[in-house]
Formats: sequence, C-alpha cells, structure tokens
Amino acid sequence: MKNPMLAIGLAVAMALSVSALQAQSTDKDSQTFIRAAIQGNFAEIDNGKLAQRKAISPEVKAFGDMLVTDHTAANAKATQVAKQLGVTPPTGSGMTPKAGYLKLKVLSGAAFDREFVRTMVKDNQKDIEEFQKAAHKSDPAGAFAMDFLPALQKHLDMAQKLTQQKESMR
Repeated sequence: MKNPMLAIGLAVAMALSVSALQAQSTDKDSQTFIRAAIQGNFAEIDNGKLAQRKAISPEVKAFGDMLVTDHTAANAKATQVAKQLGVTPPTGSGMTPKAGYLKLKVLSGAAFDREFVRTMVKDNQKDIEEFQKAAHKSDPAGAFAMDFLPALQKHLDMAQKLTQQKESMR
C-alpha cells in the first residue's frame, strides 16, 4: 500500500472487527448457558417436588427438599444474570427434562427412589461439566456458574450416596 496511515487504519479496523465477533460469540455462549441453566433449575425443582410427594425413603424426600430449595434460589440469581445478558428467561424446563419427569412420575415405592437418585447422579454429572465450562468466562454467567458449582457437587455427592444405599437394599 502506498499510504501507511490507510494500512494502519485497515489493520485496526480488522482487529476491532475480530474482537467484536469474539465478544459476540462469547455473549452467545453465555446466553445459551444461562437459558439452559434456568431450564435445568426448573427441571430439578419439578423433580424435587415429585420426590417430596412420591419417595418412600425419608432421605430421598429430604434430597427432594434440598433440590427445590437450592434450585429455586439459583433460578432467582440466574434470572437476574439472564436479564444482564439480554436474555428473556425461560419459564419452564425443556422437553428432554419433561420426558425424564414423566418417566419418574409413573414409578412408585422403592423403584421410584432408586430411579430418582440414579437420574440425579446423571443429571448432576452433566450439569457440573457444563457449569465448569461456563465458570471460565469472565462475565455474569461465568460468575453464576462458579457460585453454583459447590451446590451441584453437594447434590451429586448426596445422589451418589443415596444410590449406593438404594442399590444395597435390593
């Protein structure tokens, strides 16, 4: 190029464009994460309420109580984060969690307790993985993920403990 100022101007414009695209992509990832987190919270609240009603084991009922309490609080925070990120918060769980809920709903007695805690192990393992990824972001979604990870780990530990108890009682 004959004009060095023009070349510098083009280089700066290109760098800003790339930076803007990366920021937009990050925002989309955070928006997708927070939507999924809210839907997941609704699913855990629904499942926890189901456990409160259907579980025969006092420990499983107490676990259901904990899920309802923790995920209700998490949803309040996640909804605030969604608004910060310009996301309309979902008002319920997605289709896949609803299918899992319906599967649990038809069970009763010890079969319900066993399947409920097994499901909670799988759900929390998946959730922890997603939250760990999101926790690396330096935005409100990342902060939310980092803050809620200890509760998810506590839920996983409890579900694993209950699974062992229920399996040994077969």
